[in-house]
Amino acid sequence: MNQPIKKAFLDTEDGQIFYRIGGEGEPLLLLHMTPRSSDEFKEFMAILAPKYRVIAMDLMGLGDSDKPPREYSISDYAKTVILLLDQLGIEKCSILGSLTGGYIAGEVAVSYSDRLNKLILCNVHGFDAEEAEKVGKRYKQGFTIKEDGSHLMERWLARSNYLEAELNHRCLIDDLKAFCGPIYTGLAVSKYCVYAQERFKLIQCPTLVFTGTKALEPIEKYGLAKAENQGWLSEAIPHSKSVKIEGGTICMINQMPEEISTFVIDFLDKK
Repeated sequence: MNQPIKKAFLDTEDGQIFYRIGGEGEPLLLLHMTPRSSDEFKEFMAILAPKYRVIAMDLMGLGDSDKPPREYSISDYAKTVILLLDQLGIEKCSILGSLTGGYIAGEVAVSYSDRLNKLILCNVHGFDAEEAEKVGKRYKQGFTIKEDGSHLMERWLARSNYLEAELNHRCLIDDLKAFCGPIYTGLAVSKYCVYAQERFKLIQCPTLVFTGTKALEPIEKYGLAKAENQGWLSEAIPHSKSVKIEGGTICMINQMPEEISTFVIDFLDKK
């Protein structure tokens, strides 16, 4: 039986947070990458909802959530996770974070360890200081509207070599919602990733790390990350279980939801 996924908003002192929720059972919170939205988990939620209570929020400044009134840090984003859990009456849950969402999920695991059962990190790439500075500049500027509309084609072509047209269209819609100002999630990661390894060493809960074999390619193409900087998670969380998804791209949760859900369900169900 299909479990309906409903949509709602959470009121906070800094604005409204949009989220999707559905299913029954143990709660699983899903945190998306930048500049995506909870749409990243559309197919994934449909698969998991018959077994878990799945919740996916739009991070503030992205999707249909309000832009925060100030530059948010990873710690600020972690606090919004707790606000949503409190609103829903969830004492403890597991969290899956994709790239940006993975940094936020990791901080929740450190700062609010009593609220977490298990942690799942997807394509959480590492950046050295030089790369972090480039990422920060990229997201501080944000996306620029151009008079001739060429910004639309630029964003379309940014993913067209590894996304089918329908999914690229969905990503483009998320891009457009992030226009006209800094993208605070990206800025937050650029500042946090420099000391993320030290923070993540404090993670004690069971952790699954899965990475697509092609996930780094679009980031590496722009000089924003290097392959040699990607061993930090296994060093920071030595008790974690690592899985490589053959052929998986940075958008593999949309493209390969059945395969990924198999690993996630197996990990969540193990006592």
